[in-house]
Amino acid sequence: MGSGQVTSSVPTGPSEFQGKHVTVAGLGVSGVPAAKVLHARGAIVTVVNDGDDARAREQAAQLEALGITVRLGDGATLPEGTELIVTAPGWKPDKPLFLAAEQAGVPVWGDVELAWRLRGLDGRKAAPWLAVTGTNGKTTTVQMLASILKAAGLRTAAVGNIGVSLLDAVLGNGEYGDLDVLAVELSSYQLHWAPSLRAHSAAVLNLAPDHLDWHGSMEAYAADKGRIYEGNRVACVYNVADKATEDLVREADVEEGCRAIGFTLGAPGPSQLGVVDGILVDRAFVENRHKNAQELAEVADVNPPAPHNIANALAAAALARAFGVPPTAVRDGLRAFRPDAHRIAHVADIDGVAYVDDSKATNTHAAEASLAAYEPIVWIAGGLAKGAVFDELVARSAQRLRGAVLIGADRALIREALARHAPEVPVVDLDRTDTGAMLQAVTEAKRLAQPGDTVLLAPACASMDMFTNYNQRGDAFAAAVRELGA
Repeated sequence: MGSGQVTSSVPTGPSEFQGKHVTVAGLGVSGVPAAKVLHARGAIVTVVNDGDDARAREQAAQLEALGITVRLGDGATLPEGTELIVTAPGWKPDKPLFLAAEQAGVPVWGDVELAWRLRGLDGRKAAPWLAVTGTNGKTTTVQMLASILKAAGLRTAAVGNIGVSLLDAVLGNGEYGDLDVLAVELSSYQLHWAPSLRAHSAAVLNLAPDHLDWHGSMEAYAADKGRIYEGNRVACVYNVADKATEDLVREADVEEGCRAIGFTLGAPGPSQLGVVDGILVDRAFVENRHKNAQELAEVADVNPPAPHNIANALAAAALARAFGVPPTAVRDGLRAFRPDAHRIAHVADIDGVAYVDDSKATNTHAAEASLAAYEPIVWIAGGLAKGAVFDELVARSAQRLRGAVLIGADRALIREALARHAPEVPVVDLDRTDTGAMLQAVTEAKRLAQPGDTVLLAPACASMDMFTNYNQRGDAFAAAVRELGA
């Protein structure tokens, strides 16, 4: 790790936006709050948005009532006089708007960058950020972290890419008030547009190919993830089993004294957290860590205790311990945590077969982690592949498979990988995308399963070919299981 004081940028002063022409790119969860905040601070705000649907028009009317200019259906043209762009995180860097901004010397911030620069203003406490990114497990880890921090008596909130506005949190809007610390989930998109972010401590949980159409390459994707470590003050938390995360720590320019802290499902070495005889232990934030270890919790305290979820718990514990949280709070926070729906959620047991909904496993990395938690498995998979290939996933999971039921637009890619790497596994290929497809998939899975097996929905694909989102897909699975068991 590099060291030295970071001098990237000072927080924004309360009057810096007064009279400044700011273009907000995109409506939605981040754009609307950003436009309102900038307008309230005296900026001359223009919002541009590619879409012009009913939802966009509703949001536009809300902003126009405040005196904010909104241009729907035209997100490509740089408004005249623009001095700053604040973009929704999902807008790709190669959009014409940003190319025009680069040529004109106009800076581009994301909503995270705006929130970072606005923290601590208006006499408010600037709560430190404990930040989490990674290809998979971000939301669960941030929620675990918030639960641990609350168990320590700290005022906190899980915010960011989890669906909660960082701007609301740093400005104390609504339920937030003054917080002691923020548990922040950050996507690679958000990190790309957050050049001056400097967290108290941060974790990269894992790295696997994802969103490469947005970033352009795996190297660019990893580099954006690695931005989360820049300027860290206390700890850079990495995954011992994923060398790419440790490489990002080595490349980061951090403050003097910041430590590299690993987490592992094995026995931890010094400056690591890990597992010994069913106990989560800390050999990082203890005196004489070369000889001593601190018990934090039992594996049974993690809900559910699947391997990748234990890794999430260790990462959350590492960030909490970096913030000075006592061991008992780690245990109590993990016990109190309840995962969101559609994340390796047990739906029912029918005739000795467990039915598990992991609809959130929308890429191969997440699906592999899910498959590693059970055996034997009847696997329900398929959907939109997003450019993914499935050979490695199938090869690593083949020995666990009793059978597979394939659904969705790109199911042939998984079928072909199964034929290459698991030819003995029976496969049912469902050529239908109507609302009854999931019931047929579950019925076929039940036919293939034997007592003691797990029928696992871990699609390894996005859902939008058949469903609105992964939540609806998971709900359809759960409804089909309940109908099967009725």
